[in-house]
Amino acid sequence: MGDPRAVGAQIRMRLPSLTPLEGKVAADILARKDITTDTPLKQVAEGSGVSEAMVVKVAKKLGFGGFREFRQGLIDYYAQDSAMMHSEISSSDTSGEIVQKVFRTAMQALEETFAILDLEAFDRAGDFISRAKHRDFYGLGGSAQIARDISHKFLRIGIRSSVFDDAHMMMMSAALLGPDDVAIAFSHSGTTSAVLDAIELARRNGARTIAITNYSDSPIARAVDVLLCSTAQNSPLLGENATARIAQLNLLDALFVAVAQRDRAAAEANLSRTMRAVQTKRRT
Repeated sequence: MGDPRAVGAQIRMRLPSLTPLEGKVAADILARKDITTDTPLKQVAEGSGVSEAMVVKVAKKLGFGGFREFRQGLIDYYAQDSAMMHSEISSSDTSGEIVQKVFRTAMQALEETFAILDLEAFDRAGDFISRAKHRDFYGLGGSAQIARDISHKFLRIGIRSSVFDDAHMMMMSAALLGPDDVAIAFSHSGTTSAVLDAIELARRNGARTIAITNYSDSPIARAVDVLLCSTAQNSPLLGENATARIAQLNLLDALFVAVAQRDRAAAEANLSRTMRAVQTKRRT
């Protein structure tokens, strides 16, 4: 899988495409930080209560050639400092331990999102956004907040966009888009039906489509022209979404800069104008 830091992320991103039993086996093996080159297939299978054939099947569905390649991938992954950053929060943790664990989990999400980033897709997304006539962003809940954050940044440099967080409004927006426009779907799970329906309609109408999601095999990921993935460890208390937002916000900050670089003179001129416009609203 190339970069060892990407192994954990690639496994987590494929979990939704597995059956419940396959997902349990994959999660069991991913949690085994003590795995070595001497760990036999039989031991791993018995640890999950499944057959050896099931373990091999799961390894292949996760993108590995077989159990040995899967095992080596995990060994290489857990040799990375970033793989050991995440720790579960317990009821006995002090304030200092809580802060450290939350920060380290966010740092891991950033490291691993960077490791899996498709730079070719990143460049295509930048081109679509910079060239578009209309830029419509779709998201619900926390994903809508991420969409608003990047829309705000784009406005500062003169790139106008609209954020829709209502199912009906999304569909109305998508119905009016065309080949000169771009629609961006924001969905952590990649399965939000309102967002999926809108992005599919936008694409049918000829608009360029981009998805920001945590799962590369999700329905929304399969429905768009360009896919940008984040990744994060799940946590019983923090949840997966909260940490993934950190990675997504940084990914979109990088996309914002990349778009601004395409016409830096205009971006800097518009940034100066918008900053002056709000300066009068600040009291000293």
